Amino acid sequence: MSQLWSPAVRSLTPYVPGEQPTERLIKLNTNENPYPPAPGVAQALRDYATDHLRLYPDPASRALRQTLAETMGVGIEQTFVGNGSDEVLAFAFQAFFCHAAPLDVPDITYSFYPVYARLYGIELRKHALDDDWQVDLDALSASGERSGVILANPNAPTGHAHSLQALEALLERVTDRVVLIDEAYVDFGAESAVALVERYPNLLVTGTFSKSRSLAGLRLGYAIGAVELIDALERVKDSFNSYPVDRLASAVGIAALEDKAHFDACRNNVMATRERTVSRLEALGFSVLPSKANFVLAQHPRFEGAQLFAGLRERGILVRHFNTPALANFLRITIGTDDEMDGLVEALKALCG
Repeated sequence: MSQLWSPAVRSLTPYVPGEQPTERLIKLNTNENPYPPAPGVAQALRDYATDHLRLYPDPASRALRQTLAETMGVGIEQTFVGNGSDEVLAFAFQAFFCHAAPLDVPDITYSFYPVYARLYGIELRKHALDDDWQVDLDALSASGERSGVILANPNAPTGHAHSLQALEALLERVTDRVVLIDEAYVDFGAESAVALVERYPNLLVTGTFSKSRSLAGLRLGYAIGAVELIDALERVKDSFNSYPVDRLASAVGIAALEDKAHFDACRNNVMATRERTVSRLEALGFSVLPSKANFVLAQHPRFEGAQLFAGLRERGILVRHFNTPALANFLRITIGTDDEMDGLVEALKALCG
C-alpha cells in the first residue's frame, strides 16, 4: 500500500466482479441475459447522430425518466436514473444510511452492500438467513435503532423472492428509516414492490437494465420512490456528477423500455430454461435452491464447489464460485440459452460420474 493513500482507502476491500474472459467460453458466471436487447435498440444506435455527442446530455434525463415512469405506472417525479444500479445504490447509501445507527442487511446477499458500507463508514447489522435459505424479514425489522434496511428481492446469490404481502408486512414494521429493495432480478418471476411506493413514503425500489433488458454493457439503472427520496438522490448526484446518463444510453434505454413484447419473450424464455435446468440438475443429484432470478444456486453432496468450478472451467464453462464458508460448496449458475445449458449439464454429468 502506498503511503500517499488516505487511511480510509487503505482499509477498503473492493468488490470483485465475475470474471470477464478473453477466450471463448460458455459464460454462465455474471447473470447476463443470453438474448440480445430489443430490436429497437439497434435501430436507436443506427439513427443516433454523432453530432449529439458534442453536447452535454439532459442532466435530469427527462425523456428516459418519462418512459420509465410510464412503464412502471408512476409519476416522472418518482423516478431516478444513473449509470447502472450500482451507482444508484451508492447514491442511496450516501443519501439515507449515513447515520450513527447500524444498517440492517441479510448476511448472505449482494456483496457490494458491505463494500459501500465500508466506503461510507456505515456499520452493518447482519441477519442470518432462515433454515430455508430465505431472507428473514422478521429479523430485519426487529425493533431497535437503525439507519435503514436493505435487501435484494430476489436475493443474490440465493434467488429466493418474498411475496408482495410479505414485503408490505416488513414496511408496516419499519416506518422510521428508508427500506431499500433492490430488484435487479425481479423480472424473472418475482413481484415488484413498486406497487407499494404510493403507500409507503420510506420505500425505495432500485432496478437495472442489465438483466431482463439485456443491456449490461450499457450501464443503466434506476430508482422508484417518493418525491422526497428522489430529491435526496438528486442532491447526491448533483454533488458528484450532474450528467450521469449520456445521450446514447438514454436513447437506447427508451428503445428497450418501449418493446414490451421482446422483453416478455426474453424473460419467459429464461424462466422456462431455468425450470428445465433445475430438473436436470436435480436428476444429477444436485440440491438447487428455489429461484425467481436468472440464476440458480446449486450444490452436490459428493463434490466440493471449488472442484466442480475448476472442472467446468477446464471444459470451457464458466460459473461463479464464492469462496466463503457458507457458500463454499455451492455454484451460482447463470441461465443461458438452451444450448448453453445443455453443454453445462453434459459437463456436469462427466464430472459427477
